[in-house]
Amino acid sequence: MEEQNYINEFGKVFTQWRVDEYPNHDRSRTWYILSSIAGIALIIYAIVTANFLFAVIILLSAVITLLSVFRQPEKIDVAITSTGVVIGPAFYEFKDIKDFSIAYKPPEYKLIYFDFDKPWLPLVSIPLEDVDPNEVRECLLPFCLENLDRTNETLTDTVRRVYKL
Repeated sequence: MEEQNYINEFGKVFTQWRVDEYPNHDRSRTWYILSSIAGIALIIYAIVTANFLFAVIILLSAVITLLSVFRQPEKIDVAITSTGVVIGPAFYEFKDIKDFSIAYKPPEYKLIYFDFDKPWLPLVSIPLEDVDPNEVRECLLPFCLENLDRTNETLTDTVRRVYKL
């Protein structure tokens, strides 16, 4: 109930849904074996080339991946309000959003992207889960532009989904 009150602080809620804070993949034993082999090979390469920072980055990536296995992702609220978009604890006003786009090809992906005017804010992708994309689109159109050129998921999201990262 506290979360709903928090969202109501940002105006009238048009639509709302819950998503995992990060994708939770079911990885096979083969995935872990191949990833371990690739990680060890990259660490050996980093040591041979005296690129120790690269070795540390590979080790940190492995630790983060292993930690995510033992922890279930929390659910965060996503809401489109009369003043902006709430994504978990973050709030983005419509004036800061350059455009939005919907990439919808079930069951592979159902995403909404928000691009911002500020260059230091990255492109944000949010799973639509079971929400009707047309309803979300209708809620956003009065407030921000729709990018009709971006109809597929980004390369980053494709790699993350295919390789279960």
